[in-house]
Amino acid sequence: MGEAYIVAAVRTACGRRNGKLSGIHPIDLGAAVVDELLDRTALPTHAVDDVIFGCVSQIGAQAGNLARNVALASRLDVSVPGVTVDRQCGSSLQAIHFGAQAVMSGTQDLVICGGVESMSLVPIGSNINDTLDKGRGIPRGERIDELYPGIEFSQFNGAELLAQKYHISRKELDKFGVLSHQRASAATSNGHFRREVVPVEVTLADGGIETHVLDEGIRYDASIESMQGLKTLFEDGVITAGTASQIADGSAALLIASRRAVEKYNLPVRARIHTLVVVGSDPEIMLEGPIPATEKLLDRADLTIDDIDLYEVNEAFGSVPLAWAKALGADLRRLNVNGGAQALGHPLGATGAKLMTTLLHELERREVRYGLVAICEGGGTANATLIERLDGPDW
Repeated sequence: MGEAYIVAAVRTACGRRNGKLSGIHPIDLGAAVVDELLDRTALPTHAVDDVIFGCVSQIGAQAGNLARNVALASRLDVSVPGVTVDRQCGSSLQAIHFGAQAVMSGTQDLVICGGVESMSLVPIGSNINDTLDKGRGIPRGERIDELYPGIEFSQFNGAELLAQKYHISRKELDKFGVLSHQRASAATSNGHFRREVVPVEVTLADGGIETHVLDEGIRYDASIESMQGLKTLFEDGVITAGTASQIADGSAALLIASRRAVEKYNLPVRARIHTLVVVGSDPEIMLEGPIPATEKLLDRADLTIDDIDLYEVNEAFGSVPLAWAKALGADLRRLNVNGGAQALGHPLGATGAKLMTTLLHELERREVRYGLVAICEGGGTANATLIERLDGPDW
C-alpha cells in the first residue's frame, strides 16, 4: 500500500453567526480555499483526481452535491469531479480519510479534501426542520424507537452526560473555556494562524471592502468572572453557551498526494497520513466517541498517548476534550494549544479539515513529529487521524 502525503493545507478565518462571512455563498467560500491550494502548489488545473468536501446541512445553498459545485466555482478544470460527505461534525475529517485511502490504494494521485459550512445562511438542523415542516418524517424510524425507547439523541444532553460520567465540574469547564479564548488570542496576536489563513474579501454594511483574515469569535478579554456569570443550558447542568462551540461560517481544504504526484509536480512533502480510524459509540451519550477512536488509533499505530506531540480534539462542548484527556491520561498542555471551537468556532462540515490545517502548521512551527485530530459526531460516531510531520524529501 502506498503512502498519502499532505502537501498543502489552508482555511478561511471563521466568521461569527451573521458576521463578516455570512453574505458569502458557501460554494464561493469552498472555491476560495481550493484556489489557494492551486496557487500554493502551482498545480495544473486538470491534475486533481477528485474533490471531496464535507457539509452537514445539505439543503438550500448547500444542496445538490456541494463539492462538485465548489469544483465548478474554482479554477479547477471542468474535468475534475466532486463528491459531498456527511459524517456530521467529522464530515471533512472523513473527507480526508476518503482522499487518503484513495491515494493509498493507488487508484488516485491527487485529491482535494475539505469542507465548508455557512451556518448563518443554512442554520444547523435546516435539513431536518424542513422535512418536519412538510410532514416528510424524521431521521429515526420505528426500529430505532424500539431499540432506544424514549431516548432523545441530543448533543446537549450528551455533553451533560459526558460531564457527569467523567466527573467534570462547572468550574473545570469555565476554566477550560477561558483558556480556549486565551490560547486563540495569543495565537492570533503572535501570528500563528497567518500562514494557514486564506484572505477573503467581504463587503461591509456601508459598502466598503474588507479583507477577512481574523477569526471573529475570539473574546480577547475573556475572564473566569464573565464565564461564571453565564447561565447553564439546563437548570441542573454544567454546560453554558461559553463552554459550547460557537456557530460559525468557514471553509478549509488540504491537498493529499501520492509519491508519484509529488515527484511529477515537484510538490512539498509536509506530512504523511499515518493512521486513520472511525468508530461508533453509545448514541445517547453520543460525544464520547473520540475516546475509543483514539484508543483504537494508538493501538493500530503501536504508539502511546505520550508519543503524540500535539492533539486537536474538537471543542463541540468543553466536556468533550476534558473527558477525552481524563480517559486517555493526555497532557492538557498539548491539547488545542491555539484554542478550540469555544473561541474559534465550529463550522460543522469544515471543522475536521480546519483542525488538521491548524495542527499541521503548528507541528511545523514547533518542529515536532506526531499530531492527532479526533472529533465527536452526531449519532455516536467519531473519526481520529494521526499525521507525521516530514521534512521535505525525508520520506
